[in-house]
Amino acid sequence: MTFDAIGIAGTSMNVHRKWLDAVADNIANVNTAKSTDEEAFRARYLRAQEGEGVSGVYVASAEFGDAEGRMVYEPEHELADADGYVRYPDIDLGEQMSALIIAQRGYQASAAVVERARSSYEAALQIGKN
Repeated sequence: MTFDAIGIAGTSMNVHRKWLDAVADNIANVNTAKSTDEEAFRARYLRAQEGEGVSGVYVASAEFGDAEGRMVYEPEHELADADGYVRYPDIDLGEQMSALIIAQRGYQASAAVVERARSSYEAALQIGKN
C-alpha cells in the first residue's frame, strides 16, 4: 500500500511538473509579437488521464491554442504590417497565473504524500526491527 501511494503520487508529480513547464512557457510568450504573415505563438495545454492498467496518472496529449492569435494595432512596432497591425498570442495571463498556482499546489500536495508515505514506511521498518 505504501509503495502504491509513492508510485501514484510520483506520477502526479510528473504530470504537475509538465503542467508547470507548459504554463511557464505560455506566460513567457504572452507578449511574443509576430508579423501578420506569421502564426502567433500557440499556447500549450495538457490533458491528463488516469493510467490504464496501472495506478496513477499521465499526460495523454498536448493541445495547442489558436495560431490566429489576436491582432493589435501598433504602427510603431518594427513588425507592424502596412496597416499597422502586429500578431500576438491569444493567451489570458490571469488564466495562466491561476493554472500556475493550481499546478504548483498539486505538485506540493503530491510531494507531501510521497514524504508521508516514506515516513510511514520507515516507521514500519523500525517497528519490525524491535
